[in-house]
Parts: sequence; structure tokens; C-alpha cells
Amino acid sequence: MDAQVIGSNIAKWRKEQGITQDQLAEKLSVSAQAVSKWENGVSLPDITLLPQLATIFEVTLDQLFSREVEPETQYIKPENRKDPDKMLLKIVVDSSDGDKVRVNVPLALMKLLEGTDGAGGFNINGINLGALEWEKVIKLIDEGVLGKLVEVESADGDHVEIFVE
Repeated sequence: MDAQVIGSNIAKWRKEQGITQDQLAEKLSVSAQAVSKWENGVSLPDITLLPQLATIFEVTLDQLFSREVEPETQYIKPENRKDPDKMLLKIVVDSSDGDKVRVNVPLALMKLLEGTDGAGGFNINGINLGALEWEKVIKLIDEGVLGKLVEVESADGDHVEIFVE
């Protein structure tokens, strides 16, 4: 059993359900410190608690023990979406020269730049991101697409990724 995998699964599912460590501890009749130790991979839940954890999180025991591969891009149902104006557009650039640039831009600001044609001159480390059709990227986000939206590898070896969170 991998304590890190189980712990990160417990933390992820607990947060997804919007319950605190104290609330989970109460449901399982353990201390909040025990839950914290599980989530940090310091210790493992007692084997008798595993079926209860699976029931609480509505997962199988196999899922509890496994490292699930999350899709890079997801569609979020309308009822579960956040306000796009409160999201971040993350731009990652690794240039062939060895430069690494990380930019977090509030999506609301990108909408302003796009609306004023400011995105047309949007350059990072000499890479023209204005060539992207930003109105289509923003439309995807507004329609519930999250995660990695764009990945480009240039002939020069520059690598650009754009995420929204």
C-alpha cells in the first residue's frame, strides 16, 4: 500500500465533498490528527476503516488504493462551473534557450485584452501568443472546458502550454 497515494486520494475526495478533516474524523470515530496524518502520507487508515472510507467517498476499494490518471482537459457541467471571471489563465513557456516563464493572468483581464485587440500583440519571451484565436479559447472556457487548453511546440524547440483553473 502506498501511503502517499491513499492519502492524496482521501484529501482529494474529502475536499470535493466539501467536508473538513474534523467532519471526516467524526464520521470514522478517529481524531482529526489521524486524518491529517493519512492525507500527508505519514500513516495509513486502519484496515477496518477502508470500507467506510470507500462508502463515504462513493468509490471502490480499488480506487482508494490507485493513482488515477486525471484528464488534462475536462468538461465541467453548468451547475458545477465557477464564474469564469474568477479563474486564472496560466501560461507556461519553456524556450529552447533554457528560459522558463510562468504567467498567471486573471481570465477577466484576458477578456479585456481580447476585447480591445490587446491580445494581438501579446508576447511572452519573444513568442507571439497573439496568434492564438483568443475569442475561441475564451468561448471554450465559458462553455465549461478547464485544464490544458493549448500546447504548442515550435520548430525552434519552444514549448508553450496554456491552462485555465
